[in-house]
Amino acid sequence: VQLVESGGGLVQPGGSLRLSCVASGFTTGSYHITWNRQVPGKERELVARISSAGVNRDYADSVKGRFTISRDNAKNTVYLQMNSLKPEDTAVYYCNALRSWSSTTPLLDWGKGTLVTVSS
Repeated sequence: VQLVESGGGLVQPGGSLRLSCVASGFTTGSYHITWNRQVPGKERELVARISSAGVNRDYADSVKGRFTISRDNAKNTVYLQMNSLKPEDTAVYYCNALRSWSSTTPLLDWGKGTLVTVSS
């Protein structure tokens, strides 16, 4: 049972990337899914989350209006569309699942993540 992140890379400031989070061994449609990021030496932070049916979505203030979380339960995949990227968005991005909308505890062990580097 795991989530695998992909889609990271090097992008110039102002550019866009779309990250994917694909589930293996379970059905994402049963769970709320989060996107998180971590910079070396800093705490991992929640970037966005989406409810199991995709009705509710939350974003960190730092990414509101620039990032969009979405899901395709038929493909067992959750996406993070990142636009207007800034150097401070540089981080390793991870996805995870939540037991409930009010929970902050990740359901699964953290995966390897995908590195996003925003630099000119």
